[in-house]
Amino acid sequence: MGNTEKVFTAGRFGARYGVGIRKRLLKIETKQQKYYNCPFCGFKKVRRKAAGLFKCRKCSATFAGGAYLPVTLSGSIVQKIVLQKEFVPGAKELLAARETTEEDEKAARRREHGREQRGRREHGRESGRHENPGHAAEQGAKQKENSDI
Repeated sequence: MGNTEKVFTAGRFGARYGVGIRKRLLKIETKQQKYYNCPFCGFKKVRRKAAGLFKCRKCSATFAGGAYLPVTLSGSIVQKIVLQKEFVPGAKELLAARETTEEDEKAARRREHGREQRGRREHGRESGRHENPGHAAEQGAKQKENSDI
């Protein structure tokens, strides 16, 4: 094999697969072969064992992480949120506010439903409509008979 001074570990592919793919591979491989800080003991002794598995050579702690790096972007964001001391009281307030809004919405729905029911009842009385349409026809026929007399 020739010199791989410029392309480092991607030199094993030679001229195959294209330069862009070999550059992306090189970025990932250099990151995954680095030593990282251990979240348990704090020493820079963590290496990748397999996809998503990392082991500290100092304290022998094995833990899960990203496929190539021990910490993913979304995991670091969540960790920062959890570590903030304002997060816990804010979460309690948020939950309390959410519960009150849900209760208010339920009460508003009940009020609206009651108004609709009352409106239907009043509308039926004012227009002379009856619950039983046959009953109204019978009463109309009786009125005619009485008026003929």
